[in-house]
Amino acid sequence: MDLGLTGKVAAITGGSEGIGKASALVLAGEGAKVAICARRLDVLEAAAEQVRKETGREVLALTADVTAPADMERFLESTVRAYGGLDILVNNAGRAAGNPFESVTDLAWQDDLELKVFAAIRTSRVAIPVMRARGGGRIINVTQIAGKTPAAESVPSSVSRAAGIALTKAMSKELAKDNILVNTVVVSLIKSGQISRNALRRYPNLSLDEAYAEMGKNIPLGRIGEAEEVANVVAFLASGRASFVTGTAINVDGGVCAVW
Repeated sequence: MDLGLTGKVAAITGGSEGIGKASALVLAGEGAKVAICARRLDVLEAAAEQVRKETGREVLALTADVTAPADMERFLESTVRAYGGLDILVNNAGRAAGNPFESVTDLAWQDDLELKVFAAIRTSRVAIPVMRARGGGRIINVTQIAGKTPAAESVPSSVSRAAGIALTKAMSKELAKDNILVNTVVVSLIKSGQISRNALRRYPNLSLDEAYAEMGKNIPLGRIGEAEEVANVVAFLASGRASFVTGTAINVDGGVCAVW
């Protein structure tokens, strides 16, 4: 299926691993011009080179910290200068942070909100005028099912992710008139560098595949997800095929979440 993304410009935060890299691969494979950012230069450059080799498409890779406002402004402005505009923004940067409520300090709360909420606010603030001038665009926020169904010892992530889901809905209402569609993919356990490291720490006597299998036993589909499975939904939401979809929070979770 041709998603009609040839020539579109996409900027992806947290683009060096996991869902971010997979989104870059899928969007570039569909013909988009892609810009990715992350903090670690070596991992970022390796991801960019992989996308170039596998898709034959342009990739702009810039080191940036999503919690630094100046970095996000520089990343998006560099993307616009390089490619002449911006059509798709994927706010993907984040990490798992689940702890007992009483153990979480003010600093930990602030750090998590900066990473998962304020970063998306700041990137969107820069992207919206550019998209509006082009007649529309897509903003896709990557969140997590804990934002819909928080568990014990799930803060600060569950609260930050709930804020991200609410931000998606609020922005979608305001930006619909500009043909800027705003959605979120709400994920569960998805293979990534972070999940791999967590799996090996949790199951030190198992291989990575065996650890993944153990972690997938409580998921209705019986396995944890592939990053590409999330990226495929991101690409759909970025495309003209989703032209009447905005303000949605789509679970990509193997059936884990108890609510829609």
